Amino acid sequence: MNLLALDTSTDTLSVAVQKGDGAVLERSAPGGAQSSAALIPLIRELMASAGFSFDDLDLIVFGRGPGSFTGLRTACSVSQGLAFGARKGKGVPVLPVDSLLAVAETARVQHGVTQVHAVLDARMDEVYAAAYTWDAAAGRWSHLDDFNLLAPQDLVVEADFTVAGNAQAAYGERLAPQSPHVHALPMASAMLRLTPALLAQGLAVPASEALPLYIRDKVAQTTAEREEAKRRLAQAATNP
Repeated sequence: MNLLALDTSTDTLSVAVQKGDGAVLERSAPGGAQSSAALIPLIRELMASAGFSFDDLDLIVFGRGPGSFTGLRTACSVSQGLAFGARKGKGVPVLPVDSLLAVAETARVQHGVTQVHAVLDARMDEVYAAAYTWDAAAGRWSHLDDFNLLAPQDLVVEADFTVAGNAQAAYGERLAPQSPHVHALPMASAMLRLTPALLAQGLAVPASEALPLYIRDKVAQTTAEREEAKRRLAQAATNP
């Protein structure tokens, strides 16, 4: 299969393509507000380097979240539009991938960890989190619990698990100080490695169902909520 994968859920934009022979090309770029402008040119560049076009595409894999609201909307809209137009307008399916699962897969390949509490900075003094274990015999991850949105100091990490993600730089000792940490992002190449198992579970959907996974139900805090967040930060600083 000729595959395109993309993730814009964090401040790092990640795009990868995989040819039918299994060869993978991947590029990263600054994400966030720049994702919408940089994503399409980067996709075109990678597909040209791989030697195939949208008419040769079989599937689009995208990070559905949780993550940046703007980034998730970008990933879904671009994936949907490209999927509808691929194959001379006949269209191709899309495969939504949980961004925290992609974090776990990146951590496994880059750091060799197989029991992972994936954590991404959710801003507003909160983190997105989920725990996974790698089943080597089955060649896939098991999701141990629901997705969580919580204050960094409230994260409870299971014994022998590694915290993987991008949140430690922002929250330091407030985030699971007794657990080992590794830096890992939801890379597009990780999503490509996850694709066979996810396809086997029947998780590919029509382009019209390229939808984001929102854990937080709003993007802005009220004045009272901002003041409470400041109070918690000040309290944490004086009572480490």
